[in-house]
Amino acid sequence: MAWEKAIAESELALTGRKVVKIGGNDILLIATREKVYGVANQCPHLNLPLQNGKVTDQNTIVCNWHRSEFHLEDGTPAAWSNWPPGIGKMLANVSKEKPLKTYPVRREDGFIWVELPD
Repeated sequence: MAWEKAIAESELALTGRKVVKIGGNDILLIATREKVYGVANQCPHLNLPLQNGKVTDQNTIVCNWHRSEFHLEDGTPAAWSNWPPGIGKMLANVSKEKPLKTYPVRREDGFIWVELPD
């Protein structure tokens, strides 16, 4: 595992989220009151971008495309493709339920660092 410098903390403070490309991975960094999370910027349902998804008070992110919902801490699904009404169940069958990829993140010396697998 290798730690990579992602961005300055000040960049993340402006919006609370930022997509960074590290080692060929699009990683969505999300700052909450408690900590900074790193997740893949692709919903595992249909690989659509998550950067505009809603972050909830329960520290989950809801995909704005089909409302799949994932825990930021470990990527486990809280809901799987339940939208749009009537079609959501059919879309849920397009791809089996799977977790969102997460990345360990730390703050150090004014920067956000992300750990990538070797």
